[in-house]
Amino acid sequence: MGICITATGLHIPKDSISNEELVTTFNTYVDNYNKKNAQAIENGEKVALQHSTSEFIEKASGIKSRYVIDKKGILDPEIMAPIFPARKLGEELSIMAQMGIGALQNALDNAGLLADDLDGIICACSNFQRVYPAIAIEIQDAIGMKGGFAYDMNVACSAATFGIAQAVGSIKAGLGKRIAVVNVEITSAHLNWRNRDSHFIFGDVAAATIIEELDTPKGYEVLDSKLWTQFSANIKNEYGFMDRAEFLAMDKEMHFDIKEPVNDKLFLQEGRKVFREVCPKVSEIISTHLAENHIDKSSVKRLWLHQANINMIDLILRTVMGKDADKAIAPIAISEFGNTSSASPIVAFHLHQDGVNSGDLGVICSFGAGYSIGSVIIKKV
Repeated sequence: MGICITATGLHIPKDSISNEELVTTFNTYVDNYNKKNAQAIENGEKVALQHSTSEFIEKASGIKSRYVIDKKGILDPEIMAPIFPARKLGEELSIMAQMGIGALQNALDNAGLLADDLDGIICACSNFQRVYPAIAIEIQDAIGMKGGFAYDMNVACSAATFGIAQAVGSIKAGLGKRIAVVNVEITSAHLNWRNRDSHFIFGDVAAATIIEELDTPKGYEVLDSKLWTQFSANIKNEYGFMDRAEFLAMDKEMHFDIKEPVNDKLFLQEGRKVFREVCPKVSEIISTHLAENHIDKSSVKRLWLHQANINMIDLILRTVMGKDADKAIAPIAISEFGNTSSASPIVAFHLHQDGVNSGDLGVICSFGAGYSIGSVIIKKV
């Protein structure tokens, strides 16, 4: 008897944006801004914005492109945000549910299961387009899963590993034998595409993972999970339903004009602080987790890490596995997908299993806002 990851699935949006396309739009916006505010800039009242470059983006992050639901709005210098047609809840699927169903159905097909074989669905994401009813319950209904349970949870970029841990715990508690974890990330909607330091980071995707209790294990057996959190405001996104009340309390006119985003409420991070503080802690958590399970690092064949930044991935790999570690141990998906938040380690896991043989050990690890870190040790059956 074992609890196993038996399949994963992806839903990838049709639009992709290259660094070159993104830079062209960003620099046009910068030129327009500087021209419009030339006098204020000359008087020292405002600071001139600086151009971005493809070389800067790739060196800083390792990203060459990213998938998004709508590239037209993002690449319009007057808008620089995705545009989604409004959908009436109860009459049409929400866009998050639609993406989640795409990934989940792909995972079910790969596992040889039907939706009604599931006992639970956990939708674990960084952002939700509404507070309730739960996206997970909408997915449950639309995909044809009768009975069981579904709920949403948010642990930012660590939501996938925390979701897997919750699924395993639910199975051990007798709440079900098959549970799906779905990570839907429409990060293009929470990103400030006008911020030079972060305008290139994120992409959209949905991932799904099937966790089953089996008499005869298959896929990857989940050996253990380790979760850690510590409060930090160095990565944040404060945009939410409370903004209306806060603005009214300050007697300011509230507006949700897509051309004038609430920039200080969208994704913000202190990148250098995050790098200095998070990387050592991630390495410590993984190393401690392995030691607690009496696993020597030399036995680990794969580290499927959160695809936050190629430099972070490289540093964590070298810290955990040694300075001369083979980079193939920590496969990369960020160059094509960008940072897809909670979905990113599952994207890497889904795409990069070649060369992993029966008995091999691996770690799925996430890290992000909170701070939050999740480590899941798995063994190929």
